[in-house]
Amino acid sequence: MKRRNFVQSSVLAGASLLSTGVLKAASLTGDTTVAASDKPFNLNYGIHDGMFKNHVGADFIDQIKFAYDRGFRAIEDNGMAARPVDQQKKIGDTLAKLGMAMGVFVQPGLGNNTNMLASGKADYLDKFIASCKEAVEVAKRINSKLVTVVPGDFVRNLPIGIQTGNVIEAMKKGTAIVEPHGLVIVMEPLSDNPDLFLRTPDQGYAICKAVGSPSCKILYDMYHVQRNQGNIISTLDWVYDEIGYYQIGDNPGRNEPGTGEVNYKNIFKHIYNKGYKGVLGMEHGNAGQGKEGELALIKAYREADSFLS
Repeated sequence: MKRRNFVQSSVLAGASLLSTGVLKAASLTGDTTVAASDKPFNLNYGIHDGMFKNHVGADFIDQIKFAYDRGFRAIEDNGMAARPVDQQKKIGDTLAKLGMAMGVFVQPGLGNNTNMLASGKADYLDKFIASCKEAVEVAKRINSKLVTVVPGDFVRNLPIGIQTGNVIEAMKKGTAIVEPHGLVIVMEPLSDNPDLFLRTPDQGYAICKAVGSPSCKILYDMYHVQRNQGNIISTLDWVYDEIGYYQIGDNPGRNEPGTGEVNYKNIFKHIYNKGYKGVLGMEHGNAGQGKEGELALIKAYREADSFLS
């Protein structure tokens, strides 16, 4: 076959497959037309509950369907473990029918300042182990592979090396529970307050290397990285092989891309070129109010995602 004919045939075949996918999406969500602006994004951005409530109401499943029709193909839900079991199953079933991915949920029963793994105390470790076991069951209901863990606060009367060793040992015990189930613990460096033990990706990198498990990775939240140290792309490259998940939020304000100082279009292009295929969680607010704010959010993601044009 001549090259020109081959290319034309390939384009036609690709168009046929795309049309099939669009028709499937329409049948699942009730939408009968899919505009070019509503086709899937280049990267897999994950919405959260409340992001589109002004368009379709408070029901998260309705928001998921609305997001699908706008081109989003993933969700994340920090509070998933606290939802009733039947609701978890309904969300999981909805994602499966739509072919959408589930991003992170926060490990059950563990707050940012309550985990205290750096202390090395047995009672905190016992709670962490119990939460790992519960996380496995939650993950099964929603077909998730990612659970967020924050190691908790510094312990001021212990050297930093001892605290780091305590976190490593805790993570080894936790990953021994989740790894057989294909679940990945992603540790999140935060900028919320200076008392938190884990604040930078390089800290997470050192812990992941010491744990030595595919179930121990970094949650690279770009909002927190920007606040703590900046230099997002270079830092991302340094720790890339230990990143299990990304989260998004512009700074200041922690809203959608384009509302702050971070050049997300360049960052998204960089992540895309590195071959990342997972979910990027939209862990931020809407800068605008009402339906207009929700439409502005979608527009902002279309603009930031236009890095191939």
